[in-house]
Amino acid sequence: MKNLTKLTLTTAIAAGLALPAAAEISNRTITVSNGVAESHPVGNGIEAMRECMTERTDGAWTLNAFWSSALGDDLTATQALRSGTQEMVVTSTSPLVGIEPALGVFDLPFLFNDAAEADAVLDGPFGDMINEMMVDSGLVNLAWWENGFRNLTNSVRPVTRLEDFEEMRVRVMQNNIFLDTFQTLGTNATPMAFGEVFTALETGAIDAQENPYVTIDTSKFYEVQEYLSATQHAYTPFMVLFSGPIWNTYSEEEQQILVDCAVIGRDVQRSVGRELSDQSLARVQEEGMQFNEIAPDEMMRIRDAVASVYERSAETIGQDVIDAMMMELAEIRGE
Repeated sequence: MKNLTKLTLTTAIAAGLALPAAAEISNRTITVSNGVAESHPVGNGIEAMRECMTERTDGAWTLNAFWSSALGDDLTATQALRSGTQEMVVTSTSPLVGIEPALGVFDLPFLFNDAAEADAVLDGPFGDMINEMMVDSGLVNLAWWENGFRNLTNSVRPVTRLEDFEEMRVRVMQNNIFLDTFQTLGTNATPMAFGEVFTALETGAIDAQENPYVTIDTSKFYEVQEYLSATQHAYTPFMVLFSGPIWNTYSEEEQQILVDCAVIGRDVQRSVGRELSDQSLARVQEEGMQFNEIAPDEMMRIRDAVASVYERSAETIGQDVIDAMMMELAEIRGE
């Protein structure tokens, strides 16, 4: 993975994405935290950012990374950004809907058909619109990275049809749309911070959780879960957020370096993540997890069962935000 990171970063710099270091650059130590393990592709993205920053600042910047919620969960870290006590966090959008309700649009079930659609939306006008909303909350989104499509693991039974969700105790992220989605599917949905999930599964406090393959692998959920079902029920992006108060103390040249390096990190992180997704799926099966896909007709029943979540979420997210998302998707799909 390190070799792939270096190759991709070198290619990006050669293509002219990294500009010469500007004169108005101060010596800085930047702290970045996130909830995943360093072995996650986010680690590759952070390393690419670090190399880019070193190159662009002539070594004036140091990027210190903290993993596995060492500085608190993503919401706690994001609040630290808003208060100006921490510089950066790489966080899923889902825990932040209390700060910016429009982010809930990414939690709507079965929104994207594939990663190409997600990239086009996030890197296009819709992603820019969300970025502008974040500024009002004291946050600057430097780039959209990838968390990926989420799939269900559990210790009860394989999920092959709608009825298999019934009464399963599923950990969900701490937002109402995921809670509504899994309650609608018939589960006993339990909001919980990510850092608490492994222990809750290990002790049997919950039966199930849902995350992308790479997160399931790097978090070693195969040690406490038996079944993995390809539900692909949601795609959640990562945001590379920077503290608004601290951002305002940086020169324009320094701000541009942050954005450029986050974009380089994005390309590396997405590339590595997609390469590793299939490898992670294979690895968790080697570790003993039983994997199953879901037949198209049964998947359609599951999709139909949660369609009402869109209507119920409109007041919170904003109907205008949902409409803007659906219009952009229709254009991307040529509809």
